[in-house]
Amino acid sequence: MSLRLNCDLGESFGAWKMGLDDQVMPFIDQANIACGFHAGDPIVIKNTLLSAKRHNVMVGAHPSYPDLAGFGRRSMKLPATEIIAIVEYQIAALAGMAENIDTPITYVKPHGALYNDMMANGHIRSAIMEAIAGSHLPLAFMLQATPEAETHRQEAEMFGLEVMFEAFADRCYDDNGALLSRAKEGAVHSREKMLAQVAQLKNDSSVTTVSGHRLELQADSLCVHGDNLEGVSAIEEIRQLVNS
Repeated sequence: MSLRLNCDLGESFGAWKMGLDDQVMPFIDQANIACGFHAGDPIVIKNTLLSAKRHNVMVGAHPSYPDLAGFGRRSMKLPATEIIAIVEYQIAALAGMAENIDTPITYVKPHGALYNDMMANGHIRSAIMEAIAGSHLPLAFMLQATPEAETHRQEAEMFGLEVMFEAFADRCYDDNGALLSRAKEGAVHSREKMLAQVAQLKNDSSVTTVSGHRLELQADSLCVHGDNLEGVSAIEEIRQLVNS
C-alpha cells in the first residue's frame, strides 16, 4: 500500500507563528494550505506556495469556517448557500495566488470544525462538494477514510469529483471509524503508538480502535502534524516507514 503524507501548513498569521513549515515541507507529498479564514495571510500563503513549489509538493486548499479568532475549531450553523460561498471564496483565493507562481492546486481538504461537521452531516458534505465542483478546476476532495468510504465516493461521483481518503497518524480511532474525541483520554497517540499505527496502516490497511478492535481503512494519504520539533522528527520517521 502506497501512502502519501499530507500536512496542514501556512497557518501563521501576522505576528503569530504557527508550525515549522520549512522543516516539514521536505518530508511530505501534499501541503494543505490555509486560505485566510482560520489562519494564513497573503504573505504567509505566498511563501508557503513558493516552498511547496521548491520541494515539488502537491498543493491543496484548506478552507474553514470564518473563524480567525478560534482557529476554525468552532462549529457555525451556516446555511448551505453560505457554506458553498465561503468555500468557493477560499479556493479562489488560494488558486489565484498559486496561479501567479505557476503552481496548480489539485485538491481541497476542509479544516477543523468544518471538516468534523462535514464528516457527521451529509448536507454540509454536499455543500462542500458543490463548492469544489463549482470551481471549474480539476480538484479532488480529501476527506476522512471511514467504513462509509464507498458511500462517500458515490456522493462525490454525483458532483463529478474524485476523492482522496486520509487517515491520521497520531489520533486514536473510535470503534465506528470516527476519531476519538480530544476530550477523552488517549485521543492523541504517544510517539510509540503513532509509529505503530502508521506501520499498521501501511502494512495492513487498518488501525486498532480504542477498544482493541481491528478497523479496516483504505487510505490514500496520511495526515501528519509538524507544529513542534518533536513533530518534525516524527515526520522523518514516518517518511522512512512509508518508504520502507
